[in-house]
Amino acid sequence: MTPGTAPGERGPRPGDPLEDGITGAAGPPAPPAPPGAVFRILHVSTGNVCRSPITERLTVRALAERLGGPAGLVVESAGTWGHEGAPMEEHAARVLAEYGADPGGFTGRELLDEHVIRADLVLTATRDHRAHVISMGHSAGLRTFTLKEFTRLVRAIDVTTLPPAEAPGGVVARARALARAAAALRGWLVAPTADADEVPDPYGAPFPYFRSIGREIHAALDPVVTALTGVPGH
Repeated sequence: MTPGTAPGERGPRPGDPLEDGITGAAGPPAPPAPPGAVFRILHVSTGNVCRSPITERLTVRALAERLGGPAGLVVESAGTWGHEGAPMEEHAARVLAEYGADPGGFTGRELLDEHVIRADLVLTATRDHRAHVISMGHSAGLRTFTLKEFTRLVRAIDVTTLPPAEAPGGVVARARALARAAAALRGWLVAPTADADEVPDPYGAPFPYFRSIGREIHAALDPVVTALTGVPGH
């Protein structure tokens, strides 16, 4: 345990976003967030060694590319049956490298109550993961979605109604407004099929299948990050 962390809580790991937001990448820096203004995104899968590490690191990469500096967004991940302390799967790391994302320094962790309590937005790989998070309580229902469900809802939101990201603290305000708008739409936009909101588990599969899952995650993240930042992907 890192000095200064609570029991059951890991300290910073290499490659983590800073506590006050994202860093890295070229481009005009986003305005700094006011002190204490943070929006936490938590990605959840089963073991926290395949899907959620890919999603976490791709999110960090995309946000850094578009924002260019701290903006109050913190991206984390955990697993409902997390392999505590385990490295991410080698194939998952290869997928990240293909997208130019940093797989280094990652260690798996089990989903704890404190993670859910701190999260402003929880994005899960499957509906079972979503149900698990909601069953933990902490009024998580309105801020917990599967990744693909959230993407589907975000596509239906008029982003011109969201706060501008350019103002000080604007990215955090925009993220909070986006999460509220998605929650309001959930009962109105139903998934076309039972599996449409799922990201399948590639654990134990050959690398080509991991690569296909990486493509699914990347495609689902792109409209989300665009809506969060107001900056389209390249």
